[in-house]
Amino acid sequence: MKKHLLILALAGLLPALSVAKSNAAADTKAKVTVLDAWVSDEKCGAKVDAACAKKCLEQGAKLVVVNTTDKSVIPVANQNSVKAFVGQHVTVKGTMQNGALNVASVKPVVSKTK
Repeated sequence: MKKHLLILALAGLLPALSVAKSNAAADTKAKVTVLDAWVSDEKCGAKVDAACAKKCLEQGAKLVVVNTTDKSVIPVANQNSVKAFVGQHVTVKGTMQNGALNVASVKPVVSKTK
Protein backbone atom coordinates (compact mmCIF):
# COMPACT_ATOMS: atom_id res chain seq x y z
CA MET A 1 0.00 0.00 0.00
CA LYS A 2 2.82 2.40 0.88
CA LYS A 3 4.50 1.68 -2.46
CA HIS A 4 1.32 2.63 -4.33
CA LEU A 5 1.03 5.92 -2.44
CA LEU A 6 4.69 6.72 -3.10
CA ILE A 7 4.27 5.98 -6.81
CA LEU A 8 1.16 8.19 -6.98
CA ALA A 9 2.95 11.03 -5.18
CA LEU A 10 5.94 10.83 -7.54
CA ALA A 11 3.68 10.67 -10.58
CA GLY A 12 1.97 13.84 -9.36
CA LEU A 13 5.30 15.68 -9.20
CA LEU A 14 6.35 14.93 -12.78
CA PRO A 15 4.05 17.49 -14.46
CA ALA A 16 5.13 20.17 -12.01
CA LEU A 17 8.80 19.48 -12.72
CA SER A 18 8.27 19.65 -16.49
CA VAL A 19 6.49 23.03 -16.17
CA ALA A 20 9.33 24.41 -14.04
CA LYS A 21 11.87 23.21 -16.61
CA SER A 22 9.96 24.82 -19.52
CA ASN A 23 9.71 28.14 -17.62
CA ALA A 24 13.45 28.10 -16.99
CA ALA A 25 14.06 27.48 -20.69
CA ALA A 26 11.83 30.42 -21.61
CA ASP A 27 13.77 32.70 -19.25
CA THR A 28 17.07 31.86 -20.93
CA LYS A 29 15.62 32.92 -24.28
CA ALA A 30 14.81 36.46 -23.17
CA LYS A 31 13.45 38.70 -25.90
CA VAL A 32 15.75 41.53 -26.97
CA THR A 33 14.10 44.90 -26.44
CA VAL A 34 15.02 48.12 -28.26
CA LEU A 35 13.79 51.35 -26.65
CA ASP A 36 13.83 55.00 -27.57
CA ALA A 37 14.37 56.41 -24.09
CA TRP A 38 15.86 58.98 -21.76
CA VAL A 39 18.32 58.07 -19.00
CA SER A 40 17.08 59.37 -15.66
CA ASP A 41 17.21 58.35 -12.02
CA GLU A 42 14.63 56.61 -9.84
CA LYS A 43 13.78 59.80 -7.90
CA CYS A 44 13.18 62.04 -10.93
CA GLY A 45 11.66 59.24 -13.00
CA ALA A 46 9.80 60.49 -16.08
CA LYS A 47 10.63 64.11 -15.20
CA VAL A 48 13.99 63.94 -16.97
CA ASP A 49 16.36 66.64 -15.74
CA ALA A 50 20.06 65.98 -16.43
CA ALA A 51 21.42 68.17 -13.61
CA CYS A 52 18.97 66.75 -11.07
CA ALA A 53 19.61 63.18 -12.18
CA LYS A 54 23.39 63.62 -11.84
CA LYS A 55 22.93 65.07 -8.36
CA CYS A 56 20.59 62.23 -7.34
CA LEU A 57 23.04 59.69 -8.76
CA GLU A 58 25.81 61.15 -6.58
CA GLN A 59 23.47 60.72 -3.59
CA GLY A 60 23.01 57.02 -4.36
CA ALA A 61 19.90 56.96 -6.54
CA LYS A 62 19.62 54.16 -9.10
CA LEU A 63 19.50 54.91 -12.81
CA VAL A 64 16.44 54.12 -14.94
CA VAL A 65 15.39 54.54 -18.53
CA VAL A 66 12.18 56.36 -19.43
CA ASN A 67 10.44 54.98 -22.51
CA THR A 68 9.54 57.92 -24.77
CA THR A 69 6.50 56.10 -26.15
CA ASP A 70 4.54 55.57 -22.95
CA LYS A 71 6.67 57.39 -20.32
CA SER A 72 7.15 54.12 -18.41
CA VAL A 73 10.09 54.10 -16.01
CA ILE A 74 12.22 50.97 -16.32
CA PRO A 75 14.91 50.05 -13.77
CA VAL A 76 18.36 49.26 -15.19
CA ALA A 77 20.07 46.09 -13.91
CA ASN A 78 23.61 46.97 -14.98
CA GLN A 79 23.94 50.59 -13.84
CA ASN A 80 27.41 51.25 -15.30
CA SER A 81 26.10 50.66 -18.83
CA VAL A 82 24.09 53.92 -18.78
CA LYS A 83 26.09 56.11 -16.35
CA ALA A 84 27.76 58.08 -19.15
CA PHE A 85 24.36 58.94 -20.63
CA VAL A 86 22.55 60.49 -17.63
CA GLY A 87 19.97 63.02 -18.86
CA GLN A 88 20.44 62.06 -22.50
CA HIS A 89 18.06 60.82 -25.18
CA VAL A 90 19.28 57.35 -26.21
CA THR A 91 18.45 54.14 -28.02
CA VAL A 92 18.82 51.25 -25.58
CA LYS A 93 19.04 47.60 -26.52
CA GLY A 94 18.75 44.86 -23.90
CA THR A 95 16.66 42.16 -22.27
CA MET A 96 14.17 42.30 -19.42
CA GLN A 97 15.16 40.14 -16.46
CA ASN A 98 13.40 40.15 -13.08
CA GLY A 99 11.64 43.43 -13.84
CA ALA A 100 14.80 45.32 -14.85
CA LEU A 101 16.46 46.02 -18.18
CA ASN A 102 19.82 44.32 -18.65
CA VAL A 103 21.40 46.77 -21.12
CA ALA A 104 23.46 45.33 -23.98
CA SER A 105 24.10 48.61 -25.83
CA VAL A 106 23.36 52.33 -25.59
CA LYS A 107 23.62 54.89 -28.38
CA PRO A 108 22.83 58.59 -28.09
CA VAL A 109 20.05 59.85 -30.33
CA VAL A 110 21.37 62.53 -32.64
CA SER A 111 18.94 65.42 -32.96
CA LYS A 112 18.15 66.45 -36.53
CA THR A 113 18.41 70.21 -36.52
CA LYS A 114 19.26 72.27 -39.59
